[in-house]
Amino acid sequence: MSQLQMSENHHIEHDSHHEEGGHAHATLRGYLTGFILSVILTAIPFWLIMNKSVTNPATAAAVILAFAAVQILVHMIYFLHMNTKSEGGWNMLALIFTLVLVVITLAGSMWVMHHMNANMMPAMSTHDMRNMP
Repeated sequence: MSQLQMSENHHIEHDSHHEEGGHAHATLRGYLTGFILSVILTAIPFWLIMNKSVTNPATAAAVILAFAAVQILVHMIYFLHMNTKSEGGWNMLALIFTLVLVVITLAGSMWVMHHMNANMMPAMSTHDMRNMP
């Protein structure tokens, strides 16, 4: 292999580590931004619950889930470097497919557990529990 071919191959390999805009995939600034956002997105729900700012359990769960969803997006963008252009869009397609499967699995599991609880558990009162051996 000639020196020119080796130089061209090295240049091609070097360019494969960069995005289309010429910027590197991973930069210290990007990782620090992702880390700071992750810490903030963890600290806010923790602070809200510890200070009892949210007293309703359903609201607290919704707030925590909302912050968790945003944190998942931060991790995907800043740490996994996923966007609509990476890998020709296949990463995003795989993510959408995975999310659909997860939603179907979780919704189906919750539906089955609810109906098992409603249809299989006997309706016992506290009076009945005292008479049990």
